[in-house]
Amino acid sequence: MARTKDPAVRTMLIERAAQMLRAREPITLRSLVAGTCVSTMAVYTHFGGMDGMWKALRQEGFTRLGARFATVAASADPVRDLAALVAAYLGNALDHPDLYRVMFDATFELEDLEAADATLEYLVQAARRARDDDRFRADTDPLDLAIQSWAIGHGLVSLVATGPLPPRTLDHGAPMLTALFVGAGDDPGRCRASVERGWERPLDLGEEPAPG
Repeated sequence: MARTKDPAVRTMLIERAAQMLRAREPITLRSLVAGTCVSTMAVYTHFGGMDGMWKALRQEGFTRLGARFATVAASADPVRDLAALVAAYLGNALDHPDLYRVMFDATFELEDLEAADATLEYLVQAARRARDDDRFRADTDPLDLAIQSWAIGHGLVSLVATGPLPPRTLDHGAPMLTALFVGAGDDPGRCRASVERGWERPLDLGEEPAPG
């Protein structure tokens, strides 16, 4: 008899596996479900076994990133939108740091490589609209600019989510994107205003805590 799949159980197992990886705990079929309300059969029900779970684990990071990008509504200002997408990238990584660590770990396969690649397309489309609106030079390659924008976000958030630097490091994102977009041909003043409109601190980080 087929067992009913529960999305909440699937999510719980994926997040638990990501947490265990971060803590460098050995992950086996039994250790994964230890202390939970489910049996080892849940891993087979939702993933077909541990191999399927590993694929789903890496895929989940891109699934959540795509969902986060989808919340960024396109506006009449594509440069603002491109900055907002990078901010959304940072926010997703900080909201799901354990999954973020796994997203780019080639040790694990992906369930759907095309779906993972599609997340970059959000940035490509924004860059293309900016070029077509004459914000960027006509010879600007939207894919190249999208990758460069992603790289800025990835570098910054890696230093915060998985590295040693404080949250205020993310504030460098706006001037770095502004420099990139001005280099692609945008007017400096207009670009700065667009990026500032699109940029938001990915979480309500507030000020750094005072000593003591």
